[in-house]
Amino acid sequence: MSTTAIVFIIATILFFILAFLGIKIVPQSENHVVERFGKYRKTLKAGLNFVVPLLDRIAKRLSILERQLPEKPHDVITKDNVTIVITNTIFFRIIDAGKAAYRIHDLEGAISNAVTGTVRSIIGAIEFDEVQSHREQINQKIKSSLEETCSDWGVDVTRTEILDVQVDQKTQTAMHLQISAERDRRASVMEAEGKKKSMELEADAALYAAQKQAEAKRMLADADAYATKTIAEAINNEGASAIQFEIQKKQVEAIGELSSSNNAKVILLPNDIISALTSLPNIFGK
Repeated sequence: MSTTAIVFIIATILFFILAFLGIKIVPQSENHVVERFGKYRKTLKAGLNFVVPLLDRIAKRLSILERQLPEKPHDVITKDNVTIVITNTIFFRIIDAGKAAYRIHDLEGAISNAVTGTVRSIIGAIEFDEVQSHREQINQKIKSSLEETCSDWGVDVTRTEILDVQVDQKTQTAMHLQISAERDRRASVMEAEGKKKSMELEADAALYAAQKQAEAKRMLADADAYATKTIAEAINNEGASAIQFEIQKKQVEAIGELSSSNNAKVILLPNDIISALTSLPNIFGK
């Protein structure tokens, strides 16, 4: 075999070796940082990539999956001087591998320290009651503040969660007393409202009864007036003769009872009775 053929074979082998070294396949969950002569060159994304063999090298392989910082308690003093311990966790992911590789040494440690400062700053500006009732808003504030800090490190803070809020024994006792006082106050208010409602119902019932009594009296008065009016109209419409007849009839019946008595010897009749007897035929139209 000639020298030329040997050189060609060697050159071909070297070419394939260098071509193989220049091909880089990056997994979907990673970004690779490339250096040339110790200086940052570029970031290889997921898939097939090419570098210059012997000049470029993979300096770091960084995961771009979302990850969670370990749960960490923070001692915090609220605006109203209540000492509490807040335990929270942070979710983040790397979006710029170059910044994450060269701008910070301990990425997770730096984020953890930033979280502590941010939590103390935000919680220190609000009162304890707001910490309990506005967790979602506090989480959003922590997330927004961390995003500004971590953007220089090529990190995106995806989610923040307050897991637990603890207070000291003295504060717990005060809270229990406050809750008990609030419960008593609500009971007193409900009792007062019940008494007020009962008095209102009793007053409405008394008013209703008075209205019905007045209405009944008015109806009786109307009935008496109607009866009086009817009698008066009857008298005016030749009813006087009927009344006179009734009176004379009673008188005759009384005389009959007297005359039938065993003790009756002599009966003296007044002139008006005699007149009544003589006028009976006239009353009956005879």
